[in-house]
Amino acid sequence: MPTDIVFLIAILIFSIIVHEISHGYMAEVLGDPTARLSGRLTLNPVPHLDLWGSFIVPLFLILANAGFVIGWAKPVPYNPYNLGNKKWGEALVAGAGPAMNILIALLFSALLRADAAMGFLSPSFVELTSFVVYINLLLAFFNLVPIPPLDGAKVLASLLPFHLSRHFSAGALMGRYGPFGGLLLLFLFIFFLWPFFFRFVTVLFALFTGMPLVI
Repeated sequence: MPTDIVFLIAILIFSIIVHEISHGYMAEVLGDPTARLSGRLTLNPVPHLDLWGSFIVPLFLILANAGFVIGWAKPVPYNPYNLGNKKWGEALVAGAGPAMNILIALLFSALLRADAAMGFLSPSFVELTSFVVYINLLLAFFNLVPIPPLDGAKVLASLLPFHLSRHFSAGALMGRYGPFGGLLLLFLFIFFLWPFFFRFVTVLFALFTGMPLVI
């Protein structure tokens, strides 16, 4: 269904953009204006879009019935040296993106639960809203996987002692596995662990919405 594909990609792009803007706003709150000065604190999709991550890869996965869809936008820049909170600053900036996706999932889940009780939404809008919840849960928890350069690696690095946290930096990973080390680990995660991750997201979807996931 071409219309469903268009809506799915549109929701994915919007959710990724909001995710990235949240990183920038958190950095701004903590004292770093880099994202704002770079013109990246905007819902205008043009400065954020990445040809491969925002269009080609998601479209290919959807058309190939891969069983999952991922995508990305251009990362919002920030300077960690400008952050007022040196210990937790990077973790707060990294965690802001997934936190916003979870918030969006909660808001749209509340809408679905209200509709289940009162029945004021059309079936097509219920399907669209379900896409929003599913995609935002997927983005939030996939980004929390502790593999550089995903947000989860930065969050975990802030929680660990220094001699352990340095192993979760993108630089350390590149030094150990080469320039594509992070991509290699992400590929292994998707290839071997995706069925378990998808089951986890499916359970979360049911907990959030009170309805089974149908995609």
